[in-house]
Order: sequence, then C-alpha cells, then structure tokens
Amino acid sequence: MPAPGLAPSATHGLPQGGGAGGVEILMSSRDNPLWLQLWRDRRTDFHQKTVNHYLARFWPDLARPQGSRVFVPLCGKSLDMIWLAEQGHEVIGVELSPVAVRAFFRENRLQPSRRRLGDFTLWEHGRIAILCGDYFALDKADLGQIDTVYDRAALTALPEDIRRLYVAHLRRIVPANAGVFLLTIEDAEEDLPLEQALGVDEELSALYSEGFEISLEHVESVFEADPQAPKQPPKRAEYKVYRLSGRAAG
Repeated sequence: MPAPGLAPSATHGLPQGGGAGGVEILMSSRDNPLWLQLWRDRRTDFHQKTVNHYLARFWPDLARPQGSRVFVPLCGKSLDMIWLAEQGHEVIGVELSPVAVRAFFRENRLQPSRRRLGDFTLWEHGRIAILCGDYFALDKADLGQIDTVYDRAALTALPEDIRRLYVAHLRRIVPANAGVFLLTIEDAEEDLPLEQALGVDEELSALYSEGFEISLEHVESVFEADPQAPKQPPKRAEYKVYRLSGRAAG
C-alpha cells in the first residue's frame, strides 16, 4: 500500500530517468526498459485524451506573457502542450519514448523536423519542441531559457526514492527564478485532520521548499475507485493545484 500523501500515477514504479553519476544513475534509470515497453505495447491508459481542465482553468492566473518558454518534463504525448502553444508560449518537452513522441506529432497532424542534439533527438514544429531522451541527461544548454515548468504527472509518476533526484535535477537545469505549475493527486488518510489533508503535502514541502515558495491554489476532493481493487469502496483523493515560485539559493 502506498503511504498517504502524493499518490502515484498509473506509471508509478516506471521512472523515465538516467542519472548524473554513480548510484543516482542506477536508481533513476533502473526501470527505463519497462517505460519504453509500455509505449511499445500501447499500455497507455494514463494518457489523458483531453486537455487537463485544471491547466485550462488556473494557468491564466499565472499571467505568463506570450513567447515565454514552458518546460514539460516527462511529457508523453500530452495534449496540454498543444494548448500551451495555442496560448502563445514556446513549449519544450522531454520524453524518453520515441513511440510517444512520434505518436504526438502524428496524432496531431503535425510535420516535425528532427535533428540530433547531444544525447537527444530534437523534434520541432512551430512553437512545440520535444527532446526525445532521458530527463536526467538534460543540462541547461539543452533546454535554454525556461520561464515556467508545467508538471502534471512527472513528479507523481516516479517512485518516492526517485522524486528527490527529479527535483534536484530540475533545480540544476532551470533558472533559479523559474516557476513551477504543479498538479498532484494526493491520497487522503482517513484519520488525517481536515486542515492537514487540504494543506500543502508534507512530502511535497520537503522536496521543494528549499528552492521554491509554495502556494496551494486549489483543492478538490474526489472519491475514486481503485482500479487495482474495483470491488473496494471508493477512496477519497485530493486533486491539488500548486504554484511554486523559484528563488535563488541562499
């Protein structure tokens, strides 16, 4: 059973990662083959077939100017990238699976250009670019200037022991003052006080508080059936919208 707090997505235990070195390489890349196999087998029930409604509802409050650059880590073939580009943003995603990247452009009837960029293959069309390769192999030069990170399911797709590495790497590759628009689904513990259940998750605070100011913008409680145990009563989960403001260290 997962611990209360940040709930794993359908891809929990299948991180898309390489690493900076040593033990971190082994930890962050251990399940890459499984993630690649999911896409090859088309076992992608985690893919949302519409634009995320929390993105469409709350993103405008950020008041990001047209032309600002948005980074979408572990992007899959998310339609949210199309929506962000339609708002006038330059969008750059990173995705391990070439099957996912190819499907994104094909299904949206886009004709991308492709070229090698270091360890990555860069796919581009209009305002949208996707780096096909390992998130943990990214560096600042690969991404360029980033104004905002959009994280819908990247953090929660990773096992708990990889999330710390994910956040640490994010801080290395985006500017210290870049913001993060973060969507999470959090398990609700039955005996947890309401103010704690509806507040900032403790794990999330531990992961991000050193580099970011954390603002909880919205909470919505939803009762959902567990797909792994459909005969069990539905359990409450908190859908939360966070706005993280980056700050320089020290």
